[in-house]
Amino acid sequence: MKRVALAWLAAVSPLAASPKLDFALGILAGERGDHEAAAAAMEKAREADPGAYPLVARVAGQRMAAGDVEGASTLYREFATGSPERMDAQLAYADFLRDASPDDDFAAKLAVETLEKAAGKFPGHLPIQQRLFRTYESLGQRDRSLGIFESVMEAPSGRAGVMEAVAMSRTLFPKDDLKARERVDTLLKDSCARMPQDAVLARTASEHFRTTGRLPEAVEMLSRHVKAMPSSLEMRRQLGVLQLMAGQETEGEATLLEVVDIDINEARAHTTLAKLYRKHGRAAEARQHAAQALKSRGGSVSDFTALADEFLDADLPREARLLLEKAMFYHPDDAATAVKLAVASRRDPESRSQSSLLFREAEGLSGEKGPATDPVFLTEFAECLLESGQTKAAEDRLRTAIRTYPPDRKKETAAALRRLAGIWEGEKRNEEAAKALLQRAKSLDPG
Repeated sequence: MKRVALAWLAAVSPLAASPKLDFALGILAGERGDHEAAAAAMEKAREADPGAYPLVARVAGQRMAAGDVEGASTLYREFATGSPERMDAQLAYADFLRDASPDDDFAAKLAVETLEKAAGKFPGHLPIQQRLFRTYESLGQRDRSLGIFESVMEAPSGRAGVMEAVAMSRTLFPKDDLKARERVDTLLKDSCARMPQDAVLARTASEHFRTTGRLPEAVEMLSRHVKAMPSSLEMRRQLGVLQLMAGQETEGEATLLEVVDIDINEARAHTTLAKLYRKHGRAAEARQHAAQALKSRGGSVSDFTALADEFLDADLPREARLLLEKAMFYHPDDAATAVKLAVASRRDPESRSQSSLLFREAEGLSGEKGPATDPVFLTEFAECLLESGQTKAAEDRLRTAIRTYPPDRKKETAAALRRLAGIWEGEKRNEEAAKALLQRAKSLDPG
């Protein structure tokens, strides 16, 4: 198809020739891998329309790829000198000089001359000021770069100008220069007051004050933005975090609770709230927010199972089950998660009747030596088996659980011993063995 299209275009009469046609021929030739024909077609298109910057850039790139740096430089120079009224032409030539010969003082000198001429035609234009500043700095001309900084500070062009002034200040002045810092303080405060709805500006101002150890001012910058833009949820969350950092715990908690009320899946807000509540011993609230964070963003197997254990220890099997069901979504083949889910499902009255299948699935995922050898899992599974009349299978799992419980789990071991003895007593068999189990259980747990 491409070959046919190329042949058709090539057959078009010379009267219909145009830069666009040559450009198309060049693209098709390039896709065919015929780089020589592509270069020729692009060069022809550029000659027909020398003021088309995309063609200039493409042909210059071809010359650079062929190692002809001088040819590419000539192309950009002719483009710039032939279009003195076009700022893009001047910037393109200056950028080429800097990028192609970053360590060449002569190239830097040419770039400066080009940019200074452009600055005369386009006074106060930020892209030119940015390039002049970097070039002066690279040449060690600090007095000139300071002049550029002052001109940007005097009349910053919107957010971009403010951001550039801040960046220039970091380059020019040491961190402990309080006078320079005060000027940036004023610039950012005034700019945020004029443009409170600008999130990027608010974040920049807040970070400036935060990183210089002035948290109240950092909070103020974000507060002003959130008030102006109530829908700015990420910044509202960041405000809550900053309030906590500044010791404003009541305000920070309220802000973060607003965030999760608006978006229940804002995981970072939930995580921060969970940490706050753990710090103050509010375990129940911490668990709920930690669970929602995991459900929203996911986490490691250990993150899920450790929190599920907290719910189970607090006798909240339903919460543990819901958390572990989400964990299986993130880790569908993980045996440890499946084992915990089976236990939580059996303990939760809402899901107890369906838990038998989960125990089987967990054993299948685990294998003989996997997490399904956990004694808690085995004792819970044994109860499930007994309910369905599978006494022998239940006995086997209880025996394994009794052997598996660590020495410090005496109460749990005693419970398993009593349960096994109770099975035998109920069926009037192994009576002597049952008595022995009960004696052993009593020695472990007299109560």
